[in-house]
Amino acid sequence: MAAPGSCALWSYCGRGWSWAMRGCQLLGLRSSWPGAPLSARLLSQEKRATETHFGFETVSEEEKGGKVYQVFESVAKKYDVMNDMMSLGIHRVWKDLLLWKMRPLPGTQLLDVAGGTGDIAFRFLNYVQSQHQRKQKRQLRAQQNLSWEEIAKEYQNEEDSLGGSRVVVCDINKEMLKVGKQKALAQGYRAGLAWVLGDAEELPFDDDKFDIYTIAFGIRNVTHIDQALQEAHRVLKPGGRFLCLEFSQVNNPLISRLYDLYSFQVIPVLGEVIAGDWKSYQYLVESIRKFPSQEEFKEMIEDAGFHKVTYESLTSGIVAIHSGFKL
Repeated sequence: MAAPGSCALWSYCGRGWSWAMRGCQLLGLRSSWPGAPLSARLLSQEKRATETHFGFETVSEEEKGGKVYQVFESVAKKYDVMNDMMSLGIHRVWKDLLLWKMRPLPGTQLLDVAGGTGDIAFRFLNYVQSQHQRKQKRQLRAQQNLSWEEIAKEYQNEEDSLGGSRVVVCDINKEMLKVGKQKALAQGYRAGLAWVLGDAEELPFDDDKFDIYTIAFGIRNVTHIDQALQEAHRVLKPGGRFLCLEFSQVNNPLISRLYDLYSFQVIPVLGEVIAGDWKSYQYLVESIRKFPSQEEFKEMIEDAGFHKVTYESLTSGIVAIHSGFKL
């Protein structure tokens, strides 16, 4: 995570990725923790010494952070391949459904937490660009007196291709961010995209900065989920939305037994064969089982200050979308 008193930012500009420490002002990044606004929630600098879980293993809360970091550092390079193998490609549909639920408009400011490989960010950029292009076409049809040169200029205005939308990908793991930036370059994503090294429990952003906060398959790895939810609420603007895509407890007994068999017997083997890492994928499976139930998580979201919290089951209850509004 970024050290207190500083923040790390990667953004694409000019000829390549730039990196800066301290004094970050882009998109409401806190310039320094000691001088942060009084309205900003100052989280405790001392780690609580209580115990928590790392999968089915009991560890100290301080130890869990390091262990989770090592897991994602280990799996980063094979993360996308393993997601396809573990879900038979269905994770792509789940993420598409998250964007459908979001339905962002041109001008939306999105914060995607624990989104290091860029899956949600790239979908967001595609979506808002498509929306903006449709808006442009409608405007052009209404202005029949424009010349061909003026029409071409409108379509070639790359700076405005997103209608003012921006997405910040925030992840605690440098390796995950590295993979995401490489994918962005390879796939041609440049405008409206920034990468920030940061902790979900201590986000390096000022209050009321984003329209939407998303976290996909990441919140179960946070040590203090309640703090991460409070931070999500803090950085959202009034009226902003929280959207979480996460595994859920399967209520159907038959599907539950099949899912358990696949999770505990197949996924770790795939991790060993494809990524050479049995233990990391064993943890990822166990972390799903230790995540709170749908109702318990809904209550946690409400306790963080969100209103109109909803739960939407996907694919026989294996995954779900939780959402809420900041009033």
